[in-house]
Amino acid sequence: MTLIKFIEIMAILVGAFSGFIEARRKRMDLVGVFTVAFITAFGGGTLRDILLDKRPLFWVTHQEYAILIFVLALVASPLIRTLRQIVSERLIVIADAVGLGLFSIAGVSAALAADMPIFIASMMGVITGIFGGVMRDIVCNEVPMVFRDGKPYALCAFLGNWMFLLMGMYGVGHDFALWSSALFISGLRLVTWKFDLRMGR
Repeated sequence: MTLIKFIEIMAILVGAFSGFIEARRKRMDLVGVFTVAFITAFGGGTLRDILLDKRPLFWVTHQEYAILIFVLALVASPLIRTLRQIVSERLIVIADAVGLGLFSIAGVSAALAADMPIFIASMMGVITGIFGGVMRDIVCNEVPMVFRDGKPYALCAFLGNWMFLLMGMYGVGHDFALWSSALFISGLRLVTWKFDLRMGR
């Protein structure tokens, strides 16, 4: 398994977890839980692949990703009430931050592999990082969080993507650049949450 595929799987799991919690918060049934988790896990990567004109989509090529979400939905749905009592809001925020970092760097890497210019690659990383959450909130009948609370989710991803790109331009090892950039995005997202930092509105 390549490192980027491992990162992608981790990102999908974290995204699905976020979708499970939000779907049950809206009192959805099993179909709703699976749908919201699926959209959260694959929404950003799907839009990225469409914009990059990449066919088949990444989750179609790797059907095991979709099967994994389906199995997790079956297991998680009966247990989600207990899970919500065990898992604190802080852990959910941490999971979202980790997902943002992993998805963003996976998106940049996919764009670079498709020979996109570096600025477009950075934007593809942002799209991959945030769009699953945007689609989750829309399906759950909410204004997407990234558009309404002033916290710089997209900016965190954008800065971390450029960190990854610049490290690559200056010859830093690829694996180190991947992990350190993903950690930077996640850490910066957690800092903005901890200190309630917001962009001007």
